Amino acid sequence: MTHETSVPSLPGWHGTTILAVRKDGRTVIAGDGQVSMGQTIVKGAARKVRTLAGGKVLAGFAGATADAFTLIERLEAKLEQYPDQLARACVDLAKDWRTDRYLRRLEAMLLVADRSSIFTVTGVGDVLEPEHGVAAVGSGGNFALAAARALIDNTELDAEAVARRAMAIAADICVYTNGNLVVETLEA
Repeated sequence: MTHETSVPSLPGWHGTTILAVRKDGRTVIAGDGQVSMGQTIVKGAARKVRTLAGGKVLAGFAGATADAFTLIERLEAKLEQYPDQLARACVDLAKDWRTDRYLRRLEAMLLVADRSSIFTVTGVGDVLEPEHGVAAVGSGGNFALAAARALIDNTELDAEAVARRAMAIAADICVYTNGNLVVETLEA
């Protein structure tokens, strides 16, 4: 009989919620500020949403911070290579992410948006465009997504108000999400 020994691992950095909403020509990405390690909140005001391409593109990330920064740098390079072609830049990034030996190990997800499109980009090669103008990633992503989907067509709230309200709902439900938001907006 053999005995397997397990090596205790350090708790991973965990938790965030990133939400993208497009309504009436406005595109918004909102991200909470909480960073947790195991059951401990280590930072409450992290900035997980960025503007790229001279303010024409918004990006939010969930996952390992260093990995996400690496991916955002790569996305910026793709946007320089393919100006005003967000879909092409995202597909090219996803292809590199899936096939490059170094990038393949990166653990993060990106939500990327311009004035007309929103994409979720993953390390398995996915570039997904939402059907309803709403996308979310992270531990509280499903809560924020459900809330935003309910609010987007059934209220008079604008895109930013939908995002803020949906993020507040996610923060009330998900222990890895807080109400300390960074919100970036692109006008039509």
